[in-house]
Amino acid sequence: MVFDVAVFRSGFPSLASGIAHFDNPGGTQTPAVVGEAIAQTLTAPLSQRGAATVSQRNAEAVVSGFRSAVADLLGADPGGVVHGRSATALTYDFSRTLAKTWQTGDEVVVCELDHDSDVRPWVQAAERAGIAVKWLRLDPATGELDLSSLDVIGPRTRLVALTAASNLLGTRPPVATVAARAHEVGALVYVDAVHHAAHAAPDITAMGADLVVCSPYKFFGPHCGALVADPALLETLWPDKLVPSSNAVPERFELGTLPYELLAGTTAAVDFIASWSPAEGNRRERLVAVTAEIAEHELRLRTRIEDGLAALGDHLTLHSRAVERTSTLFLTLRDREPVEAYEHLAARDVLVPAGTFYAVETFRALGLPVDSGLRIGLAAYNDDRDVDRLLEGLGDFLA
Repeated sequence: MVFDVAVFRSGFPSLASGIAHFDNPGGTQTPAVVGEAIAQTLTAPLSQRGAATVSQRNAEAVVSGFRSAVADLLGADPGGVVHGRSATALTYDFSRTLAKTWQTGDEVVVCELDHDSDVRPWVQAAERAGIAVKWLRLDPATGELDLSSLDVIGPRTRLVALTAASNLLGTRPPVATVAARAHEVGALVYVDAVHHAAHAAPDITAMGADLVVCSPYKFFGPHCGALVADPALLETLWPDKLVPSSNAVPERFELGTLPYELLAGTTAAVDFIASWSPAEGNRRERLVAVTAEIAEHELRLRTRIEDGLAALGDHLTLHSRAVERTSTLFLTLRDREPVEAYEHLAARDVLVPAGTFYAVETFRALGLPVDSGLRIGLAAYNDDRDVDRLLEGLGDFLA
């Protein structure tokens, strides 16, 4: 079955604005069913979790539903799903918790492909602990992870932090290969799947990851974060927490009362994606099937964009070159400022942002000034007309 983008788009009220959204790596648009789930949860009877009343049972069901949905999306155990304010907040929380176990002489490894939210928390935690930071390197010529840099993973490595997909270049590094090397020396592997989960149904086991973080607002959900891990691993970690709050896993990592409406919205987003599956089966199987189909749709559009950019000649340089990557393109312009292109396109209701995209280390590895380019990011609801408008607008700007 061919993915029907026209029908899919009809689920998103905001697309009636006429804006062609290529800012999707920064956050996708939200379908009506997600907004409805949030509103219904807020306005239904709702209390602290429990079993004595309808309001308590509603809260309990929302939390259980969230953990199950996130687990299905990431191929994880619902008992190891942690809610957080954002992926950044979760990473900071876990960096502080894990740093308690580090000792003099230990090392952490971070990656030049990553969003700063999977770099700075670890670097800062290492600085406070007085331990060394080492780097997995980006090959700027190919946009790939430089596999020779895996040699920095050694007997003193305690944690390797790595993205499953670069939010700037789209590069999908071989996470399982890196994880295998890390596990040989007894290190934990923390994977940022924020960008990756917007284009696939990741599998924590297949990646070889110990902890995986994602952001529902990158896949049609509300603004929050989620982390998954083996519950047995979480049992060994002791975050700072209030004395009366639960010591149970995963609750011990969740500070304060959970935002039940955002949890319900996340579940609705996962169910929305699964509902478009061409296959039968459980929710996990349907998520795997439909995200593969959507990826084919996005790849077709990405190929059209790449061909269109190539036709513009040497006015620009496309830095997204990795063989395995999402449908996200980063480019720089010759003799023109990216913010000018952004403004030109925005005047046509084509949204292609310029900025740092929080990918500071990736810019540095590419030898480029931070915020020196444009990022074109596709989502499932983009269509051929969006691509036409993008290429026409860029062509006019560069003419």
